[in-house]
Amino acid sequence: MMEEKKKNQEDIISNHVIFAMTAGAIPVPVADIVAVSAIQYDMIRQLAAFYNVNYDADKGKTLASSLAGATVSRIGASALKAIPGVGTLLGIGSQVVMAGATTYALGKLFDAHFSGGKGLDNINLDSAKKQYNDLLSKGKEYAKNLKKSFSKDDVFKTIEKLNQLKETGAITEEEFIRTKEKLLSKIV
Repeated sequence: MMEEKKKNQEDIISNHVIFAMTAGAIPVPVADIVAVSAIQYDMIRQLAAFYNVNYDADKGKTLASSLAGATVSRIGASALKAIPGVGTLLGIGSQVVMAGATTYALGKLFDAHFSGGKGLDNINLDSAKKQYNDLLSKGKEYAKNLKKSFSKDDVFKTIEKLNQLKETGAITEEEFIRTKEKLLSKIV
């Protein structure tokens, strides 16, 4: 039972890392950061719910932003996309990894915090920043390995196209989720 519970919270983190990496591939500067941030906020909310910890969305956003929002390379990778051609390609590659790494670090940090039954009111920000920075290097490796394991089908582009189909009404939300889960299972 304990192993199953651990797998569930690991799934929350790994799925959100994949979602964040997909959002990191958005070619529009700043739009990628906004999308990645929304994914990270959702992950923190889901982890809090998983541990039955009281969650305040505004505090969660503030904490996540103060930890991950200051990551200079994350902002730089997004800005690099503004340079036509090579800048766009380099920016997307860098942002995909940084989006995954920051999401991983936040997920692991909040997972450890919430697993102790603690809520957002009793986070030591200085300690959390140090822990976040330690986890960020692990997150970069995790994201790089995940990126290397992508299939030739380019799962992220496929999910992006599926999302466009869902938004136009061509497929239902259920079809989108079912197909996305199948695609993600190929790379996780």
